[in-house]
Amino acid sequence: MTIPLPGSVDETLSLLRDNDYIADRSLATALYLSLSLGRPLFLEGEAGVGKTEIAKVLSAGLGRKLLRLQCYEGLDISSAVYEWDYPRQMIEIRLAEASGDRDRGSLTEDIFSERFLIKRPLLQALEPDMDGPPVLLIDELDRTDEPFEAYLLELLSDFQITVPEIGAIKAAERPLVVITSNRTREIHDALKRRCFYYWVDYPNAERELEILRVRAPGAGKRLSAEIVGFVQALRAMDLFKLPGVAETIDWAEALVQLDQTDLATGAIDDTLGVLLKYQDDIARIQGSEANRILSEVKAGLAGAA
Repeated sequence: MTIPLPGSVDETLSLLRDNDYIADRSLATALYLSLSLGRPLFLEGEAGVGKTEIAKVLSAGLGRKLLRLQCYEGLDISSAVYEWDYPRQMIEIRLAEASGDRDRGSLTEDIFSERFLIKRPLLQALEPDMDGPPVLLIDELDRTDEPFEAYLLELLSDFQITVPEIGAIKAAERPLVVITSNRTREIHDALKRRCFYYWVDYPNAERELEILRVRAPGAGKRLSAEIVGFVQALRAMDLFKLPGVAETIDWAEALVQLDQTDLATGAIDDTLGVLLKYQDDIARIQGSEANRILSEVKAGLAGAA
């Protein structure tokens, strides 16, 4: 049975929360409008803030198939959209030649039909499904080349793909499209115009604390508050790569695994590689700087108590 799309922003918030995604109302509004109006949702933001997770939550919450296209430099049509099954076509040609019962025109028409088409994620997303249109995740689009970005325009505006030998293949029902970008390069305006746009920012302390309660329940109230305070302080610094929410969750789980009930400088120094991903950043924070930040965090929490 097809699970209906959420009928309001509040229902969208509930859908996200029921699948352990803590979102603010503005993000839920953008997602609701995207779903209700059948437009792709373009999510931009730093790595690790939860953009990809949106598509996973939609797939789980709505019971839809998730088709993920992980983008990379040099991604081409044969990997993302379709390619012809050349070995099967050659076999068909050899069998036709052996039997001699078909002319060249009918043979050409036959071997360039859908049954010889190997469908990749973008073309698969246009196929009907008994559970409803799938969730199509085009992840980290900024890693691809501009020509591939231009190729997507037909799909995002008309929800169809043109195969030269066959013609246009159009979706009977529009897939739920989520596109993410870490903004390593600018995405062209022509693509953005076809989507609803939302910038996914780092959460404030209150929401990040709520995220930890849901995603890392093993961390106690005190430890979670200190972790969030420490991470929020790091994001105010000029580091090469600021920690995302994913790193906050990983760090909390690592500290729980080490039986930490509150933050201590030694534990921070030993586990900074979970939180920070560049050695220059780790070297800058380890030791006295970590102790300074921790002291300010503990003092702030004590003052708020």
